[in-house]
Amino acid sequence: MITKWNYQPLSLQQKSAADEMLPQCGGAAPIAELLIRRGVNTPRGAQAFFTPSIADLHDPFLMPDMDKAVNRLNKAMGAKERIMIYGDYDVDGTTAVALVYKYLQNYYSNIEYYIPTRYEEGYGISLKSIDYAAENDVKLVIVLDCGIKAIDEIAYAKEKGIDFIICDHHVPDDILPPAVAILNPKMPNTTYPCPHLSGCGVGFKFMQAFALSNGLSNHNELESLLDLVAVSIAADIVPIVGENRVMAYHGLRRLNSNPNLGLRSIIRLCKLTNKDITISDVIFKIGPRINASGRMQSGIEAVDLLVCRDLHDAYEKGKDIDQYNRNRKELDKKITDEANDLIERNVGIIHGKRSIVVYNKDWHKGIIGIVASRLTELYYKPSVVLTFSNGIATGSSRSVQGFDIYSAVNSTRDLLENFGGHTYAVGLSLKEENIPEFQRRFEEYVATHIQPNQLSPMIDIDATIEFADITPELVAYLKKFNPFGPGNQNPIFCTRNVFDFGTSKLVGKNLEHIKLELEDDSTSRVINAIAFNMAPYFEHIHAHKPIDICYTIEQSKHSGSLDSIQLMIKDIRPSTE
Repeated sequence: MITKWNYQPLSLQQKSAADEMLPQCGGAAPIAELLIRRGVNTPRGAQAFFTPSIADLHDPFLMPDMDKAVNRLNKAMGAKERIMIYGDYDVDGTTAVALVYKYLQNYYSNIEYYIPTRYEEGYGISLKSIDYAAENDVKLVIVLDCGIKAIDEIAYAKEKGIDFIICDHHVPDDILPPAVAILNPKMPNTTYPCPHLSGCGVGFKFMQAFALSNGLSNHNELESLLDLVAVSIAADIVPIVGENRVMAYHGLRRLNSNPNLGLRSIIRLCKLTNKDITISDVIFKIGPRINASGRMQSGIEAVDLLVCRDLHDAYEKGKDIDQYNRNRKELDKKITDEANDLIERNVGIIHGKRSIVVYNKDWHKGIIGIVASRLTELYYKPSVVLTFSNGIATGSSRSVQGFDIYSAVNSTRDLLENFGGHTYAVGLSLKEENIPEFQRRFEEYVATHIQPNQLSPMIDIDATIEFADITPELVAYLKKFNPFGPGNQNPIFCTRNVFDFGTSKLVGKNLEHIKLELEDDSTSRVINAIAFNMAPYFEHIHAHKPIDICYTIEQSKHSGSLDSIQLMIKDIRPSTE
């Protein structure tokens, strides 16, 4: 599959703004260009970007219903009512529950938490949980990372005298549940400045408002929980811009210096102790382990770990969750292989189609979201993976860059029992007999609405530079762009007319990678690089023919010397100039 390279030169107005920021960028024009592409266009904005401050967090009372939520919580605590903290079984939900529970425990003891089981209760608020709350005299439920569509369930709870405060970030419908308060930055007509908070982020804002309303001045108590928010931001793939970037930045610092005991045990099991933990580490190592609890067993075990107060106990709980993750990996590979085999044996699933919908009633419900992601990456099409659970077909969908899969699923809502999610990931359920019609209409919507440039992968290039521009000073400024993620990806550079120094070679078990030493006409320096799975280009490169490369700039050692710099090649093309 051919990857498109996308580079849009700065406009005259943007160039002028970039020039004004050069003093804040050490005079490096590429750094100023990177800031422009991230929406930063003033010297003051550059300074704030490079040094994210807790003081830059928004007033939580800008979120609609925040005053109602705080008042109801204060009333519950004043009347000594039993409070239940309820959340989804994924990373975002379990970190959110742990955060709110840990913070309120500092001031209130008549409190418990509840995570529904994926297989018995399913996603969202279950009737079983409401019956449990009624039996245990719970009067207030704070629900996190779900609930925005639980109209019937919350009406049922209301009949039993149970109030709900919803802290969610999923797209709401026109009709809302009869909750006491709904905290959601995606509510229609909201003016809250950060619309893409994680579910845990919404919980943090609620606790921030609670602290303000009660004059609680120990800011460290709340800020010490930002490691949980950073994990949720990374795992839920929300944009790391604005307020999310501030929370992720300070949360990562906490994760690297003094994480909570549960996270510390996961860090140890991931072999990340004494290493500089990044957003990527959370996405690929920490997050999947926390998620494995809800996928393979019960999400409540993840919360048990995250609220643990004893290091030995935390490590024992962490080992259980680590084993769940090992089991999850085996199952993930098995089901992905089966899905690919199904597609290869039934060419009609993909031939001439703009989307993929596959169904196997024996697939593990906890793994289908991962498999949908794998299919999307492999075939670069919006993908839905369905299985059968508790008498109904249940599915997860994932999308390609730029295509709104929530709208695609929403177009079939009359066929669905339930659905919810984001632009790039949606969960859904439907009757088994509706699958063929869902498949037809989902494909029809995708084929009509997807743009040609969304049908193949694209690399967005931040700046075109020469090797002479790659200096230790440039690398030092690039580090200030952390943490990386959606909306603030690791900057990708392009250099044209590059040559092999004569020492590049094939490496890897099957000689599938290229270890490169490259040069261009701008400097006599030789630059080290690695190109994974790009062996087909080796003959062209070794013949000393010019190539264009796009890449990120990494530092292989902690020293600031030039020989510690390595380019991570994203794509290679023979030069045409």
